[in-house]
Amino acid sequence: MSNQQVVLAFSGGLDTSFCVPYLMDQGYEVITLFVDTGGVTPEERQAIADRSKELGAKEHITENAGEAIWDEVVKPLLWGGQRYQGQYPLLCSDRYIIVRKALELCTERGIKIFAHGCTGMGNDQVRFDQTVRSLGDFEIKAPIREIQKEHKQVRAYEESYLRERGFTVDSKTTKYSINANLLGVTTSGSEIDTFDVPGPETYTISKPREQWPKESLQVRLSFEGGVPTAVDGETLDGETMIQKLNALFGGYGVGRFIYTGDTTVGLKGRIVFECPAIHAMMVAHQALEESILTQAQNAFKPVIAQRWVELVFKGHFYEPLKYDLEAALQSSQSHVNGDVILYTDGGTVEAVAIDSKHIL
Repeated sequence: MSNQQVVLAFSGGLDTSFCVPYLMDQGYEVITLFVDTGGVTPEERQAIADRSKELGAKEHITENAGEAIWDEVVKPLLWGGQRYQGQYPLLCSDRYIIVRKALELCTERGIKIFAHGCTGMGNDQVRFDQTVRSLGDFEIKAPIREIQKEHKQVRAYEESYLRERGFTVDSKTTKYSINANLLGVTTSGSEIDTFDVPGPETYTISKPREQWPKESLQVRLSFEGGVPTAVDGETLDGETMIQKLNALFGGYGVGRFIYTGDTTVGLKGRIVFECPAIHAMMVAHQALEESILTQAQNAFKPVIAQRWVELVFKGHFYEPLKYDLEAALQSSQSHVNGDVILYTDGGTVEAVAIDSKHIL
């Protein structure tokens, strides 16, 4: 037994909820850290803090990281305009910011152990572990990965472990694994994992057809240096803009996808993901950029962007090459200024008009 302290990246879901008493049973004092990367309400933030207290954590801390997500992920993602395997716009990228914030807390407190709730089957464990190794010298605890060596029905075991200790378990968290951040919402588990039809409850920010408004929607999106700056003439910060566009285009079912990807460890990972704002911004940016960049730029830039996407997806967010590629992408955006009108009557979105003094 030990009285060592450990910082746990905490979301309040089933996996990280299990980690708190599991680590405590091993003798650790657990400090939970929720890094708010967008996608949660103030009420949900409070519920996460309450959950940590209920589980017996020594301390709970909340950090804001929405601005970092905008600057470090959204901007280069838009500049590049590429998606992993042509489909997935890297909604997982908040993990790198979460780990960095956690390690900053570890350093501040003199703590040498960092814990996460990733499984041993997907990409997130690679992203978490590789970030820790890139940024410092810390011990990594991964309780879910540990229990997978002994239990085949891991989520069922986690649920029984918590209930046996008198803790409540949200029925939805036992069925699905849900990650919400500024970039969008990702859902896996249950029928998604078994390649069946995802149930209606797997979607949260993109409305089904029967709820789409009858009238169509047009939105003017303004860009400066390849970065969105205003919606319908109203200048907005990045977080507010994404929230606004998620509400507008999500109301028309835009940005709803089912995706099966190749994980870094070689397995197939199937998810439902929703990203109305990111999808709409990428459509607008591509239309504007294609009318402004030269033929040679338009032909070569995707090569740079695809390499950037692969590095970020596979855990190398702090690889120096990634910053070199971002510098090239940013350089290409010096004249990507202007307005794009986006149109939808439900399901899809199109860039129907472009206004820029730099059109070639």
